[in-house]
Amino acid sequence: MRKKFISIMVLSLIGLFILGGCAAEDESKTNGEEAGDGEETENVENTDTFKVGLEAGYAPFNWTQLDDANGGVPIQGSKEFAGGYDVQIAKKIADGLGRELEIVKIGWDGLVPSLNSGMVDAIIAGMSPTAERKESIDFSENYYNSDLVMVVKKGGEYEDAKVLDDFSGANITAQLNTFHYSVIDQIDGVNKDTAMSDFPAMRVALESGIIDGYVSERPEGVSASAANDNFYMVEFEEGFEASEEDTAVAVGLKKGSDLIDDINEIVEEISQEERQEIMDDAILNQPSAN
Repeated sequence: MRKKFISIMVLSLIGLFILGGCAAEDESKTNGEEAGDGEETENVENTDTFKVGLEAGYAPFNWTQLDDANGGVPIQGSKEFAGGYDVQIAKKIADGLGRELEIVKIGWDGLVPSLNSGMVDAIIAGMSPTAERKESIDFSENYYNSDLVMVVKKGGEYEDAKVLDDFSGANITAQLNTFHYSVIDQIDGVNKDTAMSDFPAMRVALESGIIDGYVSERPEGVSASAANDNFYMVEFEEGFEASEEDTAVAVGLKKGSDLIDDINEIVEEISQEERQEIMDDAILNQPSAN
């Protein structure tokens, strides 16, 4: 009888141990699922900020400055600020989205990869919505339209140029990985120099005589000639052939971005008159070094 009693007690203890183990396992699973849910929450897009990538080196669209003058915005991870037309447009979009604007300074070639990797929410950097770019990212409605010009030395042999053929034999370049560089081929007999990384580099090359001119859009041409008395902007009577998508400027967004409809609505609310006023102010306020 005693042996039977002891056997019953042992079996009861074993049962309690098994039940306790199952309960602990269930609790562990529950805690693990909750932790997993927490990690997923941390990876959800931050809807409090609107991170915008730009070069901060393409005046008057965007540039780098030392303070917040004329509506400058702090550059992430830097003591510098970004200013210019793109920055003012970015501020309007951020306000319309109800988010805080963050500017991320990125080299031109790094903008699209940074967008697709999730480092930034949008590209607002004087970028044209070309067919090639549309293969990898989406674009909003245009927020600016321009035309192509040539920036040359003031008082030089190309200041009086009116048509493309006037640049036959000239050393001409444009920014790397832009359609500006491809249209140089439309000039018969031109010496097509190696493409350059950014506009400050091209301005230095022009100043030093390494090149005779560079292809740009009208706002940058106005900016260059306003910032440096030695530069002159050539506006053609018969100029480059380019599609509207090549000369327009739009917000770059990741494929399938949920922001595109809201951004389109915000952009459409900015009148042409206001856009021109913002550009005029940007040209007036640009740092002379840009």
